[in-house]
Formats: sequence, C-alpha cells, structure tokens
Amino acid sequence: MMKKTMIIGISSLALALMAGCTQKTIETPKTESSSSSSVTTQSSVTKTTDSKEKLNDAKIASVDEVIAMYQKEYPDTDITSIELENENNSFIYKVEGVDDQNEYKVKIDGNKKEVTKSKQEKLDRDEKDGKKREAEKLNLEGVISVDKATEIAEKEAGAGQAVEWDLDRELNVTYWKVKVKDGHKKVQVKLDSKTGDVLQTEQDD
Repeated sequence: MMKKTMIIGISSLALALMAGCTQKTIETPKTESSSSSSVTTQSSVTKTTDSKEKLNDAKIASVDEVIAMYQKEYPDTDITSIELENENNSFIYKVEGVDDQNEYKVKIDGNKKEVTKSKQEKLDRDEKDGKKREAEKLNLEGVISVDKATEIAEKEAGAGQAVEWDLDRELNVTYWKVKVKDGHKKVQVKLDSKTGDVLQTEQDD
C-alpha cells in the first residue's frame, strides 16, 4: 500500500514539473515577439522623422547668394532662369544666363554654397545680338526668397511639401513656379516673384 502511494506521489510531482515547463515555454516567445515588434516600429518612426527634419532644416544658399556666385563666374551677363531641386539629399541650383553672343549654365551646390559646374555655348543665329537677352532676362530686383515662395505655395496647395522651385519669365513678368507634392498628388503654384500674389494653380499629372 505504501509503495502504491509513493508511486502516485512521484507521478503527480512529475506531472506538475512538466506543466511548469510547458507554461514557461509558451510565455517566453510571446514576450520576445512583442519586444521585437516594438523596437522595429520605433526605428521606423525615428527614421521618417529624421528625414523630414533634415529637409525642413536645410540651410541653403539664398537666391541673392546664388545670383552673386553666378555673376562672379560670368559678369556682364543677364540671368534667364534659376531652378532649385533636391538631388540625392543636396539642394542644387541650376542657373542659366546670356549675353549678346553666348549662353551660360552654372550648377551650384546650395548646401555647400559653391559652384560645381559651369559651361558656355554659342547662341543660335536667331538668338544673337541681344535678341534672346532682351526676350528672356529676369527682373531680379526685389525677388521674394525661396522660403517665402515655399510658404505661400504650400498654403495655396492645402497640403504637401514643396520639392521644386523655378524662377522664370513670361510676358515680361518674372515669377516663381513651385511644385508641391503630397503623396502621389502634385500641384504647381505660380507666384508673382515680387509681391507673392498667386497667379495660377494647377494639378500636375
């Protein structure tokens, strides 16, 4: 009788130990999985936030600084267009100008505030002798800043972030054209370069 009681007792103890091991095995993966998920999510959020802050806080050359750098490279010429866009996390200005016989192109790193490329080419016969110069030169006096043009364009678009800027001329009006992107949606906002008045807004497909 005593032997039978001992066997029952040992069996019960073994079952209890097995139950404890099973319970521990189930709980451990659950805790590890939850922790891993939490770390991944946090990393993703941090990466996105850092990228956005870097874009918004970039300290780039102003339009006035870019004009001065271009004119140092090619004095006694007139600027016909200024473009600004983000290339591989660097803000790049592309400036075009002209005199009576040649056209000029200058590429400026807006972050480093330095000229990275420049070249000149002969004008076509129908553009020489001041024809293109008179028709396309920009009026750069009192032009609003990139920051101001961005603020107005993003407000006009309603949502999104400015990604491209063009300073150009049409019908004797020098204007900013700002592209604002919100996901897959793109809006082009054209502004008077001096007053900041919105001249045109259109969907860019």
